[in-house]
Amino acid sequence: MKIVIAVFGSLGDMHPMNALGLELKKRGHEVAFAAMDFYREKLEMLGFGFCSMRPHLDPTNRELAKRLMDAKSGSEALLRELILPNLRPMYEDLMKAVEGADLLISTEVVFVGASVAEKTGIKWVTTNLAPGTFLSAYDPFVPPTAVWLKHFRFLGSAFHGAMFKIARKYVESWYDDYRAFRRELGLSENHDPLFSGKSGLLNLAMFSKVLGKPQPDWHSPTLQTGFCFYDGKDDMGKMPAGLTEFLENGDAPIVFTLGSAAVMDARDFFEESAKAARILGKRAVLLYGIFNEPPKILDENIVGFDYAPYSFVFPKAACVVHQGGVGTTSQVLRSGVPHLFMPYSHDQPDNAARCERLGVARTISRDNYTAETAARELGKLLSDENYKKRAIENAKIVRSEHGTRTACDAIENLLKI
Repeated sequence: MKIVIAVFGSLGDMHPMNALGLELKKRGHEVAFAAMDFYREKLEMLGFGFCSMRPHLDPTNRELAKRLMDAKSGSEALLRELILPNLRPMYEDLMKAVEGADLLISTEVVFVGASVAEKTGIKWVTTNLAPGTFLSAYDPFVPPTAVWLKHFRFLGSAFHGAMFKIARKYVESWYDDYRAFRRELGLSENHDPLFSGKSGLLNLAMFSKVLGKPQPDWHSPTLQTGFCFYDGKDDMGKMPAGLTEFLENGDAPIVFTLGSAAVMDARDFFEESAKAARILGKRAVLLYGIFNEPPKILDENIVGFDYAPYSFVFPKAACVVHQGGVGTTSQVLRSGVPHLFMPYSHDQPDNAARCERLGVARTISRDNYTAETAARELGKLLSDENYKKRAIENAKIVRSEHGTRTACDAIENLLKI
C-alpha cells in the first residue's frame, strides 16, 4: 500500500513518525512524508518519498523560536501565526501528496487532514503524542499558563471539565479562517480541528501507559500503543568523536539538553548547568544544539556536543535535565534514569507533572533556573535512591510496550478493511 505521513512540528513530532514509517517500509509498504522542506534531506536519506508541505519555517529563526516557546503565548502563536493563516497552502500540498495513496496519517496540528480525507475519501489515521493533548477532565492537563493547576487534581472531573470547556471556547474564537476554509471546500464548518477533529477510523495514542492511561472522555476509537522510538541510532546515527570515551571512563555524568526547538532559546541554560555540575562535583554532557555555538565553559569534566542520539547517551547518565518535550521525556523514561525538568510551553509542564507523580522527577521553573537552584534540585534527585529505583521500574514497562509494532499492526488491519 502507499501511505502518506503528514507532519508539522519539531523532531519530537517527527521522530515517532519516522519510527512508524521505517516499520511500515520493512513490511513492504511505500511510505512518503509530507513535511517542511527542512526535513527533506533526512527523510530522503531514510528512503522515504518526500512531498513539500507548507508552511516552511527557518530552523535558525531565533525570534520565532522564542515566540513559539513562550509559556504564556507559545501555543497561541503556533496556531494563529503559522497554522491557521496557512490552511489553504497546506491543503493544496497535502492533496497533491495523497494522490494515488491508500492511507493518510497525520500529526496533531495538520489541521487540513480531515478536509483532505473528506474530499478524497482516503482512509485517515490521527495521532496524539502526549496524554495532555486529549484534555481529559478525568486526567487533567497542566497548562503552561496555569501550572498551579497541577496541585488541584483532587477537584475532580466536573471542575476540570468546566475549565477545559472555557479553554475550548476561547480557542474556538480563533477559528474564523478555518470555518471560511471549510466553507470554500463545501464542507461543514461545524468542525473542531484541535479538540475533537480526530479520525473516525483510528486514532493512535503514541505514548506509554506510565505517562497516561485511557480515560472515559478520550476520542473513540483510540488505541494506546506505547512510545514509538527513533533517534537515528539504528540507521545512520552515530556518536560524535570523544563522547563514547567520556561516558565509559568515569562516573555517570549529568546530561543537559533542550531538545530540538527550545534549544533555540536557551538563554544561559548551558552555562548555568555547567556551573551546577561543578558545584556538585559531577561530570556533565551538554547537548547544545546544531545551530548553537559550543558553550565557553567546557573542560575535561564538562563536555559539549551539538547532537548525539539520546538512546546512546541517556542510559549512561546519572540524571537528565531537559525541557520536557514528549520526545525527550520518552527517551529518559525508557533509559531508567531520573529527570530534572525545566519546562517552557505546550505539553512540557504537563509531562513534567506526570513524571513528578511517578516519583522519577523534579521540576524547576525556567525563570528560577540558576546554577545554585539547579544544583540544589539535582542534589535531591541524586541523593535519594528512590528516584532511580522508580525510574528503573517504569523503564521496564516502557520497554515492554512495543509501541511501533502495535501501531503498525493496527494500521495494517485498517488497510485490510
